[in-house]
Amino acid sequence: MTVPRRALVVVDAQQEYFTGILQIQAPPREESLANIVAAMDVAAEHDLPVIVVQHQEPAGSPVFAEGSESWALHPEVERRLRPSYKRLAKSYSSVFAGNDLAAWLAEQNVDTITIAGYMTNNCDLASAVSAEELGLATEILSDASGAIHLANDAGKVSADQLHETLMVLLHSNFAAVATTEVWSEAVRSGEPLPKSDLGTSAVQGVAAFGG
Repeated sequence: MTVPRRALVVVDAQQEYFTGILQIQAPPREESLANIVAAMDVAAEHDLPVIVVQHQEPAGSPVFAEGSESWALHPEVERRLRPSYKRLAKSYSSVFAGNDLAAWLAEQNVDTITIAGYMTNNCDLASAVSAEELGLATEILSDASGAIHLANDAGKVSADQLHETLMVLLHSNFAAVATTEVWSEAVRSGEPLPKSDLGTSAVQGVAAFGG
């Protein structure tokens, strides 16, 4: 068994998702925050590389304007920062777009990224898809991430439905999905997390719902 060389990527754990118009709805944001900081504590305990990402928009933007309350990291995340952590500002959905993160991870011999943070339905999804293209294995912490209710001309979906659907989707191909507790045990034991594949998920889907 190959021991994964993990890095924890804390995606946009910012105040916007707690006090702004994009407040996380599911799982409950205070619960997901507690799991984000728990994952950070495990990463610190085991000397995992940690990347802390903040979405950033120009001054005057309604969300994530640089220097604003919306842009700021949640205080529980802020107080866990260490000088060795890589800090990134981004303006795209993927944490890999327009920066040196892929090269930095290669320098650290990282082959597996663990995604915690927000949102399941945007930056987490985009980052997992980008990681596949880069040849990186991806893990996502189902209880340390979260989604929002969405409604537009295409329809509407609750945050609960959206989060669950995306966890199933990600686990079918792009990422190993696990709770923070299960991931923490895997870090301690040096084991990879199990992931399904599209074929297996399709067969199990037919068994669950019929052909």
